[in-house]
Amino acid sequence: MVNLDEFKKNKDFLICVDSDGCAMDTMDIKHFKCFGPCMIKEWNLSKWEDEILERWNQINLYSMTRGINRFAGLSKALEEIDKKYCEIEGIADFVEWTNTAAELSNRAIEKRIEETGSPIYSKALNWSLEVNKSIDKLGDDEKCPFNGVKEGLEMAQKYADVAVVSSANKEAVVEEWERCNLLGTVDCLCCQDSGTKAICIEKLKSLGYEEDKILMIGDAPGDRKAAMTNNVNFYPILVKHEADSWKEFMNVAINKFIGLDYKEYGKIKENEFLDNLK
Repeated sequence: MVNLDEFKKNKDFLICVDSDGCAMDTMDIKHFKCFGPCMIKEWNLSKWEDEILERWNQINLYSMTRGINRFAGLSKALEEIDKKYCEIEGIADFVEWTNTAAELSNRAIEKRIEETGSPIYSKALNWSLEVNKSIDKLGDDEKCPFNGVKEGLEMAQKYADVAVVSSANKEAVVEEWERCNLLGTVDCLCCQDSGTKAICIEKLKSLGYEEDKILMIGDAPGDRKAAMTNNVNFYPILVKHEADSWKEFMNVAINKFIGLDYKEYGKIKENEFLDNLK
């Protein structure tokens, strides 16, 4: 397994796979135990905790905004809280920033704090840092792959080069995949430091793969968009049906893909994906 800048094409086919919520069963637990609860604590929202956490999970896990950037998700949640429960100081400026900024990260938040001095940015940064600390405290048994992932990727490797394409930080991906004995099932690792998912697929495609011989496996609209941007195939891992999705990948999808008979099947799976997030 090598990084993107060291990787060379070995097979005619390429299969890209997302990590959080797709291969690794880590997305739900991070939102249930870290993202939402840290927001409740930072903005003192315990009075409405249950309904706010339910809405947080709907925004970040169970709708077409699944997999949204953490600060964009925070912006959407706080905007609703400001309207329904209590005033959130600085929310209008924060919403505008998350809608227009070229980069949404801790680094960008730090710069915004210097520029505006607005308390909401300091609180957003503190929330983000606390989220990271909370994630680090999760037990190893709470960060495991979905059933069928290892078998599915081992099968994929027989026919295709396999690349992790994830927006998560590289250190976290390496730690989780190594601990779960999955690094040997992939040939290339493309994480946050390699660029967006769309850019990573574009760079991989430039190594000589034909578009109809590339497949992106993902669980979120951002994965689908990255595939569409590059005009390559998309296979969805359906939320709450992850094990079944990986089983179907092994039994049906990979044969359709390798047989260059994926187009119509892919449309059916895409419609299932969209219906599942409504």
